[in-house]
Amino acid sequence: KLNIDVDTVQHGLEGLSYLLTESSKLMISEIDFQDSIHVLGFSDELNKLLLQLYLDNRKEIRSILSELAPKLPSYHSLEWRLDVQLASRSLRQQIKPAVTIKLHLKQNEDQTAQVFQTDPSTLLHLIQQLEQALGEMKTNHCRRIVRNMK
Repeated sequence: KLNIDVDTVQHGLEGLSYLLTESSKLMISEIDFQDSIHVLGFSDELNKLLLQLYLDNRKEIRSILSELAPKLPSYHSLEWRLDVQLASRSLRQQIKPAVTIKLHLKQNEDQTAQVFQTDPSTLLHLIQQLEQALGEMKTNHCRRIVRNMK
């Protein structure tokens, strides 16, 4: 009916859905949305229609996107144990420490446990990396990103 190639229609719909989902994810304002579509070179009437489409559907798009987001397990509890091997048959004097960690996770009502073992130096490195990541979350840049994600 449109006398247009199928690929052109498909690319147009994909572009429109991408524009609406990304704009809804970021909850951009009307002015920012207008600025974003103004550079596309559409007529003023089409720009107004796209803006109205965005304003009418952004809450519904956000709710659908939140339902599609993967549900990750959350922390429930942690057990740990320090094992030290002091000697073996071949080596009479050795010290070989190992930390065993059992991490209990909860996803909905299901509980799972992950067990892993590491040496203390790797565990210290992991702790330093996690503390560095927590420190990064306190920067203004990360706070802005997290605020925009909500």
